[in-house]
Amino acid sequence: MNNMTSYNPFSLEGKRILVTGASSGIGRATAIECSRMGATVILTARNEQRLQETLSQMTEPAKHQIVVADLGTEDGLLSVVNAVSEPLNGVVHSAGFTIPKPFQFVTAKDMDAIMDVNYKAPALLTQKLLKGKKISKGASIVFISSISGVWVSYIAGSLYSGSKGAVNGLVKGMAIELAAKQIRVNCVNPGMIETAILENGVITEEQLQEDAKRYPLGRYGKPEEVAHAVIYLLSDAASWVTGSNLLIDGGYTLL
Repeated sequence: MNNMTSYNPFSLEGKRILVTGASSGIGRATAIECSRMGATVILTARNEQRLQETLSQMTEPAKHQIVVADLGTEDGLLSVVNAVSEPLNGVVHSAGFTIPKPFQFVTAKDMDAIMDVNYKAPALLTQKLLKGKKISKGASIVFISSISGVWVSYIAGSLYSGSKGAVNGLVKGMAIELAAKQIRVNCVNPGMIETAILENGVITEEQLQEDAKRYPLGRYGKPEEVAHAVIYLLSDAASWVTGSNLLIDGGYTLL
């Protein structure tokens, strides 16, 4: 007799997943949720203490691995690639940041800084993993993009929007080329998510509450809600999904 309670097409049991930017926000939530779904996770970011905090919240911490690395450097990229002992079934590119600056004040240095982290680092890391045969056939690569630069933008957001628009273009080309290896490549495109990026005190709580009213569902998203979408794309449930943008925005882009 089949035990229907054990049926779960979204399970990550037996899968090895690499998560960048795993020290906070969406990356942290993704690492934790992947562990809860049965995956073995390699977590990477620059801050060891915050990585340890993520690890402490994961299911079976001892089975996961931390790699402290700056993906903006060649050494950092190589240290992550070398830490992968068995081919990966999934890669989640969650590391990223923003420089809020009106376009007329943007410098070439600003452009280099944001493209290095948001675009070049995940692209080069994926390339090195592929060359090193560290990504298995049938694997899933997920980029955390944004509604910004794909559907909308905002004042002082041209740098960030540019980097995320570039990521979406990259994903389409990668999805076509890697399809021959049965490797799927997708984006999730979140609206505003409650993360530490908002905790620098520049924006007041009242302003945030007012801004949240612009979302038809009346609130910002939670990191876990993005992580659950990532899990779908990593899982066998999404085995016929590649080159797609999964919109997760509480209805923001409807208005």
